[in-house]
Amino acid sequence: ASMVLRCDDCIAYHVIRCREEGCSRAELFEAFNVALVVGGSIVIPHLRRAVALLDEVEAQGGDAP
Repeated sequence: ASMVLRCDDCIAYHVIRCREEGCSRAELFEAFNVALVVGGSIVIPHLRRAVALLDEVEAQGGDAP
């Protein structure tokens, strides 16, 4: 819902918390794909920022199992 509503702060919160709770990259991308289907192309900029944040979190050692 956060991506469809285009709330960058909400997206960041959810990406970080999902990684902290052990969600895999594949699980996050599944959620991103659902947001893209539901929200359409208007969510693409937010999707890109979410992926960039995910890459940053992983680079800082926030890898999930």
